[in-house]
Amino acid sequence: MSTVRVLVGTRKGAFILTSDASRERWEVSGPHFAGWEVYHLKGSPADPNRIYASQSSSWFGQVIQRSNDGGATWEAVGNEFKYEGTPGTHQWYDGTQHPWEFKRIWHLEPSLTDPDVVFAGAEDAALFRSGDGGRTWQELSGLRSVKGHLWQPGAGGMGLHTVIIDPANPDRMFIAISSAGVFRTLDGGKIWMPMNRGLKSRYELPDPDADVGHCVHRIAMHPSRPETLFMQKHWDVMRSEDGGENWREISGNLPSDFGFPIAVHAHEPETVYVVPIKSDSEHYPPDGKLRVYRSRAGGEWEALTEGLPQKDCYVNILRGAMAVDSLPSCGVYFGTTGGQVYASQDGGDHWAPVVRDLPPVLSVEVQVLL
Repeated sequence: MSTVRVLVGTRKGAFILTSDASRERWEVSGPHFAGWEVYHLKGSPADPNRIYASQSSSWFGQVIQRSNDGGATWEAVGNEFKYEGTPGTHQWYDGTQHPWEFKRIWHLEPSLTDPDVVFAGAEDAALFRSGDGGRTWQELSGLRSVKGHLWQPGAGGMGLHTVIIDPANPDRMFIAISSAGVFRTLDGGKIWMPMNRGLKSRYELPDPDADVGHCVHRIAMHPSRPETLFMQKHWDVMRSEDGGENWREISGNLPSDFGFPIAVHAHEPETVYVVPIKSDSEHYPPDGKLRVYRSRAGGEWEALTEGLPQKDCYVNILRGAMAVDSLPSCGVYFGTTGGQVYASQDGGDHWAPVVRDLPPVLSVEVQVLL
């Protein structure tokens, strides 16, 4: 029988939740790296027991951890992240130029085929690559050359938070940055192009046709449809059908089109999940009701509420805190800033808490072990 492993990063450590394919009873391991912010954990598709974790502290700095046994034991690997050449400056909140400064790793994306290859998305925004299991890192500096001087931090910092590798062509990747936008490479990261046509940021950008500077919160792609991308933007839920060349809005009947995560059903490429939040100043669900919304038809959304609190709920769900599993009855998972991790065994129809009272959840990833 398959084993399901949920990797949870929080403000005060990492937790690993394990169940069999029934997903009814869960064992909780942790906290790993207790007291540290763990921005992201992710397992290698090529070797599920190879897991990478980003451990961060404002006092002690950045540590990349690696496990070769599914999280039972860990070792610190390479933590030297240097911008290539002279980094220069980027735009600051007040419109002035500000020096590029490395702060932390927001996202880790292992290669689909080689457990020793892993990409790391940083704050201040940059993409790094390791080919030796995280021991050494090299910046793919061509990304910052795409008008990097016009990028600026979102409210939570200027983080590269999403990396998507095309399973049919690993040299084709997409990344997303808050606040810069979406970028695509076709050559493994040497040359990048902005993929932001159709995005409008009327409150942040005076130029309605700006090709960089958009506050993209998350993008998602179904592996069988690499030309179709979905986006949760600062405002607006968007869709592209041509590999990011053009975007159109699909917010439809959502109660709010502000939010952070977005995910695609494992077996239904047109089925998308978002969690609307009231606004960019009020980071909690509209009316205090925690509702995941599902669309099967692009713009027509249904509220999924069974098992979720429908009054007095004022948590947030951050951009990296939603994931799906690949079991026949697709499981959907998300974590909250209130420390709950919720799971649905049936694609969102019914929900139940896997665990409560964790520290605020920063990221959720899922592995299915056969």
